[in-house]
Amino acid sequence: LLRNALLKLTYAGRTLLIDPDLGSKHSRPSFTGRSQNPMVALPEPIESILAGVEQVIVSHLHADHFDAVAKERIPKELPLLCQPGDEAAIRQAGFVNVTPLEHFLRLGPIVITRQPAQHGTGAVVEKMGPVMGLVFEAPGEPTLYWCGDSVLYPPLRDAVATTAPDVIVTHSCGAQWDDTLIVMDAEQTLELCEAHPEAIVIATHMEALDHATVDRATLRRAAEARGIGAKRLRIPADGETIAISCPAPAGS
Repeated sequence: LLRNALLKLTYAGRTLLIDPDLGSKHSRPSFTGRSQNPMVALPEPIESILAGVEQVIVSHLHADHFDAVAKERIPKELPLLCQPGDEAAIRQAGFVNVTPLEHFLRLGPIVITRQPAQHGTGAVVEKMGPVMGLVFEAPGEPTLYWCGDSVLYPPLRDAVATTAPDVIVTHSCGAQWDDTLIVMDAEQTLELCEAHPEAIVIATHMEALDHATVDRATLRRAAEARGIGAKRLRIPADGETIAISCPAPAGS
């Protein structure tokens, strides 16, 4: 985890960069008046973040997932995967190897499959626009379900149950827009943990944006109160690396 949703994933011998927000601390406006965004700096230089990256994934075009600095600094020839409908805007930014993910993509030994996601509920969903989740599978690797910018809603619950992943990555800061939840909060994150006790849940997208309502300490306290330990729910700090083998360990 680098910051917010920005992940550098090493999987089946490939290095993938997910949802690059590379802007400096306080370089973008506030959502709520509490603080300019992002609220924290990147934990390492951009050059280090980009080193070795072979594939970029942009789940949607909100600035905290693909910002102006990322558009400038990421090499334009790197393969970039996006959701259908975003490819034209990304190509206009100069990227020359852009693939919209309709259903699934093979990347060497890796199969990346698009999954349902919903960026809020009710009227706010239209304001937020479409988003996507992803599943990563490869021989000898844990199956990884990346929920993306989504609340916990029935199609996502069903997709996770069907996939039966070893690892689930959530966006768990409880961000709100128009007083409406637009990503998972503590309760939804813990509900997912309890529904899939065989999986490791990794909670990300925390403490970086001023419209968040849940911080790491709050989520950890809530998990402990429900008997969900640190082996089952990982809450990484910015700059922290988590290594998981296959099969993922069970238990709390």
